[in-house]
Amino acid sequence: MSVKPIIPTRNGLPMPSRRRFVQGLVAAGAATQIGFLPSLGWALKSPDTPVVLSGTEFDLAIGESSVNFSGRARTAVTVNGSLPAPLLRWREGTTVNVRVSNALPKGSVFGHETSIHWHGILLPANMDGVPGLSFAGIHTGETYHYRFTLRQGGTYWYHSHSGFQEQAGLYGALIIDPIEPEPFSFDRDYVVMLSDWTDMDPGRLFARLKKMPGYDNLYKRTLGDFLRDARRDGLAETIEDRKLWGAMRMTPTDLSDVNANTYTYLMNGTTSLGNWTGLFRSGEKVRLRFINGSSMTHFDVRIPGLKMTVVAADGQYVHPVTVDEFRIAAAETFDVIVEPSGQDAFTIFAQDLGRTGHVSGTLAVREGLRAPVPQVDARPILSMADMGHGGMDHASMDHAAMDHAAMGHSMPGMLQHPPGEGSNPLVDMQTMAPTASLDDPGIGLRDNGRTVLSYAMLKSAFADPDGREPGREIELHLTGHMERFSWGFNGQKFADAEPLRLNYGERMRIVLVNDTMMTHPIHLHGMWSDLEDEHGNFMVRKHTVDMPPGTRRSYRVRADALGDWAYHCHLLYHMEAGMMRTVRVEE
Repeated sequence: MSVKPIIPTRNGLPMPSRRRFVQGLVAAGAATQIGFLPSLGWALKSPDTPVVLSGTEFDLAIGESSVNFSGRARTAVTVNGSLPAPLLRWREGTTVNVRVSNALPKGSVFGHETSIHWHGILLPANMDGVPGLSFAGIHTGETYHYRFTLRQGGTYWYHSHSGFQEQAGLYGALIIDPIEPEPFSFDRDYVVMLSDWTDMDPGRLFARLKKMPGYDNLYKRTLGDFLRDARRDGLAETIEDRKLWGAMRMTPTDLSDVNANTYTYLMNGTTSLGNWTGLFRSGEKVRLRFINGSSMTHFDVRIPGLKMTVVAADGQYVHPVTVDEFRIAAAETFDVIVEPSGQDAFTIFAQDLGRTGHVSGTLAVREGLRAPVPQVDARPILSMADMGHGGMDHASMDHAAMDHAAMGHSMPGMLQHPPGEGSNPLVDMQTMAPTASLDDPGIGLRDNGRTVLSYAMLKSAFADPDGREPGREIELHLTGHMERFSWGFNGQKFADAEPLRLNYGERMRIVLVNDTMMTHPIHLHGMWSDLEDEHGNFMVRKHTVDMPPGTRRSYRVRADALGDWAYHCHLLYHMEAGMMRTVRVEE
């Protein structure tokens, strides 16, 4: 990637460039890079190693830079001229001061306003960085002073909450060193940030999704697929399956709204050809902090030849669990420990959920080495069971007369849906028999011969921090209309919905039901989401809960943060299309 930053100024004087700052770090970082100390970094390549900033005082300038990921120069939104933004290293218990300046040029295609949201961080509402909700945004030429005390440690990230700036490059890693010693040891420490990039103007991409939501779905089923399914499942069953999908005006190959037909996938700000590399010595324990900073992409991650021991999820310690592969939703983070030995190089391989593309990097004993890169797995296909219709008798249904939006009320024994969903032009389907599916690794990952992480395998290394039973319960249905590319909660878009009101200090349960055929990572700002099992037992503390189609999952929330908070799907274009609510915590 080539980056030509537009250098911001402060008090009339130019701020140091990213390249110059990195060059100043070379001598100081030499000892850690050769393994004398545990190191935390992006890559081991100079001079394109992004900035690592530490301490308590920070000055961040948001501007535009020229980037090239595809052979064509494009303009990105960057922080101090860096994409991804500088890696910020903080310490639990300290108070940080972050001065964020809007250096976007007047008339920028990315707007006149910017912001930074500190994803997963507990802080006052006016520090959360959501324009129009928690503050007024940062306008051209203005500087906003973020100041808050750190109440947690772990791996997090930060990004813009203004328009589509996150898609255009405004995201970065955030590491908070804990006060107490961590319950595991390691010799090296690397961030692996995954993201998606498009050469398109993100606003144009959103407009395309509204007009042609299936534009990237190039793998629709053919006559050959029909004949193969008929031989496997029988002709009658295959015909009924096609009738049902036709009545729903949906296709089982539509796994993601935007994929590699539009996106270039990045690892730490470089493509597979750029080959991000982290060095190791044989026998060392290497900590990899995976962060999914993408706008619309779920990644399935593995390192062929290496087991990965998951030690933290969304910044919080979990009981170690060893796997071959894991799915990481947009906005999630997973910390893993690997012990590379027996060969000089290993490939870090991340493929998208729809199997349309991948990005790879390398762990190696020296620069320039690469290991074989696996082929992308076979393309998965959704079934009725994947969408919570597993118990339906297709042969007995009148598909032509099927009112999908009313089925939840008309069929005895099925799940009851909110009244606002019935005959709603913004709701094109409803799940009939949702399950938690916590032990399901997800479509495309089942029975693949590898040990794959599931939510059921994640157990926090601590008991329920609150300890109280929830005093009340709120059930919300994730709804949408594929053809209109309209998304919401309970059939309502953000603009039409009243805030969800919580009482300060209460312990409550949120139940989510996914009535769509898309997977939605749901993020509640300002408070933890304590995921439960099917019996209401505390499992794992998270800030983002992934919701596959046909699932019903619950988590506890302690309303311990006053103010207005964003609650939304972290697929950027779903949020922009309406899948967002305000959560208001009041006394």
